[in-house]
Amino acid sequence: MYGCEAWTISKQIQNKLEATEMWFLKRMLQIPWTAKKTINERVLNGANKRRSLVRTIRKRQATFLGHVMRRRKLEHLVTTGKFEGKRSRGRQREKIMDALATWLGPGKVSDILAAVKDRDLWRDMIANAYKQGT
Repeated sequence: MYGCEAWTISKQIQNKLEATEMWFLKRMLQIPWTAKKTINERVLNGANKRRSLVRTIRKRQATFLGHVMRRRKLEHLVTTGKFEGKRSRGRQREKIMDALATWLGPGKVSDILAAVKDRDLWRDMIANAYKQGT
């Protein structure tokens, strides 16, 4: 998870991360890959766990975003997309701000940028989103 604050997680990457998390749990519970235990809920119940890898990554991203937005340096410009230049052709890439906007709940990116300025409000938003899951 080193550097996960800068990752852009698409649906495909999220599925791969969840599959890797399940593989880790199966290895820790010493379930061989030949066992036909494909139902993930059984594995999660056996480990007394919930899926938490993607939620932890999103939480780290949100806390890092709050840190960057309050500093108002070069990282702030890059994250908000307010730097000069031409946009590339084709479909635009998914941005971290858009992914966090969907994770934190209903709201616009401008609402998130306003909430970042109040540190206590931002921490509460992150905690509520983490409790609800992905």
